[in-house]
Amino acid sequence: MRMWQVAVCGPGECTPQEAEAARDVGRLLAEGGAVVLCGGYGGVMAAAAAGARKAGGVVVGVLSGRDRAGASPDLTVALPTGLGEARNALIVRAADAVVVVGGSWGTLSELALAQRAGTPVITLGGWRVLDAEGGPVPGPVAAAGPADAVRLALAAAERARPLSP
Repeated sequence: MRMWQVAVCGPGECTPQEAEAARDVGRLLAEGGAVVLCGGYGGVMAAAAAGARKAGGVVVGVLSGRDRAGASPDLTVALPTGLGEARNALIVRAADAVVVVGGSWGTLSELALAQRAGTPVITLGGWRVLDAEGGPVPGPVAAAGPADAVRLALAAAERARPLSP
């Protein structure tokens, strides 16, 4: 069985709509057999973890702090790094695809780091990166909703990093 690792990235403080979308993304990823990676704290991260856990999935939180204080109770595994925001690089490097829900400065760093690493990025609201002429930058793919985001992420993960049986 193929097991993808998909990061769900988004702000620690989010809107109710972003939280609902992140919960749905987490649930759908878990139902699809993916391991959900996230920053492990509140907002979008907690919502994605709750959705995945409710569906019986595995959720790994890569924490910025040196201990598990403040971590979401819905994590299966909490990994304290003590790296602060540098842990964003670990999250996206460990992912086969990244789903970005909403936007904050930390989320933008995750989007940029994933793009630099060649990890597929699916966006659900939030950041839209434009070039100097105002056109979209090639790379991030906008999703119409949570189900579309998960479908696009899993398909992109398979194309980018085919796993051995």
